[in-house]
Amino acid sequence: MAIKQDSTTKVVGSNRKAFHDYSIEEKIEAGLILKGTEVKSLREGRVNLREGYATVINGKAVLHNCYIGEYSHGNIMNHEPLRSRGLLLHKKQIEKLAGKVQQKGLTLVPLRIYFNPRGVAKVELGLARGKKHYDKRDAVKKREAGREMDRAMKTRQKG
Repeated sequence: MAIKQDSTTKVVGSNRKAFHDYSIEEKIEAGLILKGTEVKSLREGRVNLREGYATVINGKAVLHNCYIGEYSHGNIMNHEPLRSRGLLLHKKQIEKLAGKVQQKGLTLVPLRIYFNPRGVAKVELGLARGKKHYDKRDAVKKREAGREMDRAMKTRQKG
């Protein structure tokens, strides 16, 4: 269930570190249960997903440790930045995710938060498996080899 990157979606925050630390096996789109000041803060782009993760507790999906900064024009009723937020998923999706997370080494990681064309805040979750240190080095070697190949092809075409 891949999410299409549309020109009308406004990406608020992304977790690039997740692609370095994990190999993403599957992507899932979920709605967020937010307070009013959290939505306003998201529109300002005050979000950090780096330490975030999601769990399934008592048949409900919950996003933990996802930082959404306080709204700049908020008052005493402002939200707590690191509170746990509910995720809106269908019951069958939650059961499927719970089964997969029970497997060894799988985690639910937030990849990005964005507003869809209708203006609703969504989070893209990745079902991820942690990479070992040598996997990360291997990924860097492949990326460097690809860049060198592209450079060689470019100079070959010019000359």
